[in-house]
Amino acid sequence: MARQVKLKGTPLDLEGPELKVGDRAPDVRLKKSLVDDYRISEGNGQIRLISVVPSLDTPVCALQTRRFNEEANKLPGVQFLTVSMDLPPAQGRFCSTEGIDTNRLMMLSDHMDGAFGKAYGTLISALRIECRALFVVDKDGTIRHAEYVPEVGEHPNYDAALAVLKTLQ
Repeated sequence: MARQVKLKGTPLDLEGPELKVGDRAPDVRLKKSLVDDYRISEGNGQIRLISVVPSLDTPVCALQTRRFNEEANKLPGVQFLTVSMDLPPAQGRFCSTEGIDTNRLMMLSDHMDGAFGKAYGTLISALRIECRALFVVDKDGTIRHAEYVPEVGEHPNYDAALAVLKTLQ
């Protein structure tokens, strides 16, 4: 049986593996802009928080991104990444409107081929969006915290992810 999350109570299949604490963070290519790529491995040697959201144009996703923008200023030794299927220009517009510091919170798009979603087990291929998830990755590229939020419209456990980040600093 496929892994699932729910959207307003409706079950939706997830594509890809369920990553767990102790797994290696898969190296995939994402888009920083329409022309610039970013590979997850570029962050090796840094502690990272990867915040995965379905779409920045929804209230919970916007709140989640704003929350980690605030936290990024409190944790200077951590690289904060936000991944969605939104196109890079839409991500840029959101950041401009919301005052997101893209020097501290990097926006990455999985819109090209869903490679991140397939590798991290967050792709809801039926809707072509990512489920809501959080991953904390240590300097060696090992996952130290993984949360797949069961109901897409609910918030992740921010405090649990932040607690793990603080133990790694």
